[in-house]
Amino acid sequence: MSLAQFLDFASVFVFALTGALVASRAQLDFIGFLFFACLTAIGGGTVRDLVLDRGAVFWVQNPAYVGLACTAAVIVYFLAHRLESRYRAIIWLDALALAVAVTAGAEIARELPASWPVILMMGVTTGCLGGLMRDVVGNEVPLVLKQGELYVTAAFAGALGNVVVFSLTGSEFLAVIACVAITLALRAGSILFGWSLPTYRSFPPRQ
Repeated sequence: MSLAQFLDFASVFVFALTGALVASRAQLDFIGFLFFACLTAIGGGTVRDLVLDRGAVFWVQNPAYVGLACTAAVIVYFLAHRLESRYRAIIWLDALALAVAVTAGAEIARELPASWPVILMMGVTTGCLGGLMRDVVGNEVPLVLKQGELYVTAAFAGALGNVVVFSLTGSEFLAVIACVAITLALRAGSILFGWSLPTYRSFPPRQ
């Protein structure tokens, strides 16, 4: 198993946990848990593989990804009630999944090989779209669209760190560490300390 594949498996599992937690908040049945876990886990990677034209989409080529997502759904189905705050768990698991998925997307694009702008875009796509699908279908305010949150920015900065570190060192391992660390640090800073970028203000103010 390559490093990129390992990261893909890890992001699928953690994103699946967040999807199942959304299902628990909506009080869905067991099939609903499976649906949300799989949608969240494979959504971003599916779009990535279709855009990159990798042939068979990753979970079609290897159904173990779907099995892993379903395993996460089963775990949450039986254990979610033990969590004091499921929404808080979703936010932090999503932050971890984002950091891993951005890295997986960037590394998979590099393996093709793809140019650096494509690596950036595939990192952001893999990291953000699964969670966006989860929140939209679950009738939640998407984390990616919440005002005053570093989400896409964190994903982009992590992917950029991956590209820069690899170009300077040629080390896949260091590029992976940089991507995970930057993405997770920015997302955690936004959650804990309210880090954000200035938002657009129209002038004159919209009536």
